[in-house]
Amino acid sequence: MVRISVLLLVFTFFGCGKNADKSKSSVTENISTAKLTDEQLLGVVQKQTFKYFWEYAEPNSGLARERFHPDGNYPENDANIVTTGGSGFGLMAIVSGMSQGYITKAQGVERLNKIADFLGKADRFHGAWSHWIDGNTGKVKPFGTKDNGGDLVETSFLVAGMITVREYLKDGSVNEKAVAQKYDALWKGVDWQWYTNNKNVLYWHWSPTYDWQMNFALEGYNECLITYVLGASSPTHAIDAKAYHEGWARKGEIVSSNTKYNIPLILSHNGAKEFGGPLFWAHYSYVGLDPNQLSDKYANYWDLNVNQTKINYEYCIQNPKKGYSADYWGLTASYSRNPDGSIGYNAHMPSNDQGVMSPTAAISSIVYTPKESMAVIRNLYENHKKETWGEAGFYDALSLQNNNWVAKRYLAIDQGPEVVMIENYRTGLLWKLFMNAPEVKQGLVKLGFKSGKYGF
Repeated sequence: MVRISVLLLVFTFFGCGKNADKSKSSVTENISTAKLTDEQLLGVVQKQTFKYFWEYAEPNSGLARERFHPDGNYPENDANIVTTGGSGFGLMAIVSGMSQGYITKAQGVERLNKIADFLGKADRFHGAWSHWIDGNTGKVKPFGTKDNGGDLVETSFLVAGMITVREYLKDGSVNEKAVAQKYDALWKGVDWQWYTNNKNVLYWHWSPTYDWQMNFALEGYNECLITYVLGASSPTHAIDAKAYHEGWARKGEIVSSNTKYNIPLILSHNGAKEFGGPLFWAHYSYVGLDPNQLSDKYANYWDLNVNQTKINYEYCIQNPKKGYSADYWGLTASYSRNPDGSIGYNAHMPSNDQGVMSPTAAISSIVYTPKESMAVIRNLYENHKKETWGEAGFYDALSLQNNNWVAKRYLAIDQGPEVVMIENYRTGLLWKLFMNAPEVKQGLVKLGFKSGKYGF
């Protein structure tokens, strides 16, 4: 896994468990003989991708596997390793699955209860979970030698899912309310204040054996905005607004005047100041945090994400020799093609172009570029389904222009945003749930955010 700048430390992978509602799954999948409408096609993709978090979850914990290899070959013997951040996307995917009828509400609540109980017993470090967890034991699986403790960024992706689940279930049956309360207690146990290390900035890691030696301050801009939002929102261990303005925003230096293809970048992307970073930067923080009409003194976040996506699109369009086109574009972190044709991992972006297109880049950008994203979905499904479509949706990475190379594997952090952002595009459900949580509103106001859509 590649780590560049502040951004590329948070890549995680995850997969899911079994128990799908088979009676419904065949309906949308078998209507592909006729040309599907955009809505039908989105439904097919969302439902198939949801399987990653339902049928292919880690069976003991119910959480999202780091990775799912349909061929059953796991070179690192890590089929049982779950990912914290990817599981946060998975929690939102389960809410989506219940809402769409892919599973019954009873099935979803049962799985969510199982997950909550596992997380309640898993290793925690001042309330934060580790990047990877052994799905059999709940013990930390080190992400690196010194990365064997709390991972605050991965925890923030998980917590965003927890808050979404709580909001979805909090007014339900007695059983649903009980599960909601479990998630409420879990997220309130995270000690965000601890992770400032008594400074006006948040730190990514803390280890019980290496203390603060990772020394990775969260300074923007990358995928970590949600970490500050949740840190400010905590009713038990809140951070001061100074951490956001002095740490994340670098005392205003986060703002950028750069443009590419006459499109303003708005904020300075860490290590990617010319074109912007991998497209997951426009996805991970925003699966629950609704960028529509959201702004603070540094950015309008809708414009920020639309612009990053359009720059990524324009780069691909203007590089046809790389094999890209208007219906085959999208660069982000994913599995990758090594020079010898084997499968590796890379943080693809315009400034690190390996000739690999990641379907999650365009699919998860459906909220920002619906026309351009649908073109990719339709092209892959109608013209390349045999090569690119599998058990849990489109495979993770493609280089169709390079001897039809396809990484026939899946990563939780790539499949998750696809399900969630398609849901947000279709119904706005997950945005509404997260943004209407009272603590989230209070945290955003504390940091100086304004939302025309949600009235603060």
